Amino acid sequence: METKTPEKKTSMFRELIQPFIDLGRTSRPLLGLNISYVIEGLVYFGMIGLLALFFNEYVQLDDIDAGRMVGFQTAGITIAMLFLGATVDWIGLRKALLISLVFMFVGRAILTLSPTLGGPGLWGGSHVFSMLGILGIMIGYGIYQPAAYSGVKMLTNSKTSAMGYAMLYALMNLGGFLPGLISPPVRKTFGINGVFWVYTALTLVGFAVITIFITKKALKEAIAKAEAEEPNKKPVEEVKKEEKKPEMTATEKLKFYLKNFPITDGKFMFFIFILIPVQTLFAHNWLTLPQYTSRAFDGFIGENFEFFVNLNPILIFVLTPMVTALTATKDTYKMMIIGTFIMASPTFILALGPGMGTLMTYLVIMTIGEAIWQPRFLQWVAEIAPKGMTGIYMGIGQFPWFLTKVVTAIYSGWFLMKYCPADTAPADMNTETMWLIYGAIAMATPIGLILAKGWMKKGFKTTA
Repeated sequence: METKTPEKKTSMFRELIQPFIDLGRTSRPLLGLNISYVIEGLVYFGMIGLLALFFNEYVQLDDIDAGRMVGFQTAGITIAMLFLGATVDWIGLRKALLISLVFMFVGRAILTLSPTLGGPGLWGGSHVFSMLGILGIMIGYGIYQPAAYSGVKMLTNSKTSAMGYAMLYALMNLGGFLPGLISPPVRKTFGINGVFWVYTALTLVGFAVITIFITKKALKEAIAKAEAEEPNKKPVEEVKKEEKKPEMTATEKLKFYLKNFPITDGKFMFFIFILIPVQTLFAHNWLTLPQYTSRAFDGFIGENFEFFVNLNPILIFVLTPMVTALTATKDTYKMMIIGTFIMASPTFILALGPGMGTLMTYLVIMTIGEAIWQPRFLQWVAEIAPKGMTGIYMGIGQFPWFLTKVVTAIYSGWFLMKYCPADTAPADMNTETMWLIYGAIAMATPIGLILAKGWMKKGFKTTA
């Protein structure tokens, strides 16, 4: 028994590091995609964390209307994925990424300029122009994220795909942590508008990265290399037979598309919609946590709330690759139950009241749960998509995000005004009730997954 212990430790260590080694032999386009995703994570999370406060301060909207504007952007991005997710399937990875970044740059520039383009207040000039800017961001991100995950599918094989998806998700969150370091000094000197200009400029840096790293030649070579290194690659004779088959006609392609359209799969639709309750905690990261940490805490936390709001992303960056390496071969559905339960449960800790200990405990445990299930879900959606339909599957798979963001944005402002109002002493707030309710909502996901396990596991897809 004792002699096997070192072997077990060696095996576990090898299991942990091997996916990193495999992915370390990455291609230039995949490296460029990852760098771009870090930058986009920085810009997206940096702006979304300040967006409600931007509307409070510059457009002069109350908490309810400011929350709705944040919901307008986040939900709009998700609905844009539904309609624009297939763009990468139509025009290719490089063009899709570049077009998306152009839309996001223009949208962010208009949003940042909006306070100078009209009067404040609901439906004032600044409000209208800010919505126009948000529209550009929505269109850009609706193309960008499905394209990025399609890119991982193109540039990895079955041996490296799990870590490829995990690293993309982790690197986005690394970018999401950086605003906590960048934003406070810029905001204190130049205001929120100054921070937004920094992020707008960084969008151009992301555009340059895609242009330099993902050239047509490099992309073609990387895809060919990923296919050549596929462990379960078909025999050459079989591939040649397939190549000799005539291409489908337009009618045949349409029939194939409709036959494999994801909304026709009841289990797929249940699986993505049952995640809505726990996903509300994601939405609260920008709809509730910035106001909660800046209002319910005095001193260091309140003055540097961006740092604490953005701790989740850096924890995700550290934990996701390690968790994925250790659970990549585990049952997807089981990991979804475990992950969503771990993510939802610490919300009740915040119901004990504001404090450094409760806040940090919540952030750490919630992040562990997120690291277990979120990358696996995104990988699952991409892996079950038929060839040429990854973009639309990612778009449909993100559709519940639309509902989550819309619904959460509708009620989060009301909860803040009732339980965590501005210009109120922390002792006079009732944030405990707010988080108790939010915890009960989030727990509906793991409970629903457990109740549906028998039905879901029959014929549960793991590949296309």
